[in-house]
Amino acid sequence: MSLDHIVLAVPDLAGAVADFAGRTGVAPARGGSHVGLGSANHLVGLGGTAYLEIVGPDPDQPDPSGPRPFGIDELAGPRVVTWAVHPADVDAVVRAARAAGYDPGDAASMSRRTPDGELLEWRLTPPALDDGMGLVPFLIDWGTTPHPTTRDLPSVPLLEWRAEHPEPERVRAALTALGVELDVIQGPRPALVAVVGGADGPVRLGAPA
Repeated sequence: MSLDHIVLAVPDLAGAVADFAGRTGVAPARGGSHVGLGSANHLVGLGGTAYLEIVGPDPDQPDPSGPRPFGIDELAGPRVVTWAVHPADVDAVVRAARAAGYDPGDAASMSRRTPDGELLEWRLTPPALDDGMGLVPFLIDWGTTPHPTTRDLPSVPLLEWRAEHPEPERVRAALTALGVELDVIQGPRPALVAVVGGADGPVRLGAPA
C-alpha cells in the first residue's frame, strides 16, 4: 500500500496556507468544507499519487456540535497528526489486520463538495490518534471518485517521511499487521516527520521555519 496523503492539522487555516506558500513558494489549492464537522481543507501534491491535506477550522461554518476532526480544537500550532494509505480492498485489509492483532476500525462513508459544487465521496477507517498523533495510518477508499492528485494540484517534492516514538517496536507491530511500511525510529515523543522542498531549502511541516 502506498502513501495516499499526509494530514497537517492547523488552528488557523488561512494563516497556515499563507505560511506554507511563503515557505515553499507554492500556494495550496482550496479543497472544500466538511459540512457539519466545522472544518475545511487545502491540498498540495507531493509527487505521484500522494498529497498533503492542510485542514483547520472552517470560518464559513458555525461551530460543530462536537470536536473538530484531528484534534484541531486542541492545537496551539500546525502539526502533522496522521496519514492515510490507499489499499486495493479496504475491507480485506481490515480483516487481515484484525487477524494479525491490530484493529483499524470499520470503514465509514464520508463526502464533501468541491468549490465548484462537485460531490466527492469516499470511505475511511477512523484515524487513531495516540496522544494526538496517528503514527499508524488510517485506510481510505476513493471508490469511483477521482483521486485528488488527478486534479492538477500545485505540488512540492516530499523529501523525508518517517515517524519517531519512545517505543518504536509497538508502532512497527501495528504497521506490520496492516501490511504498511514506514521508517520508525526511537524518539523522546511520538512524532511524524514530513519534510518538503521549499523556496529556500527543505521545510519541515508543522515546525518553525
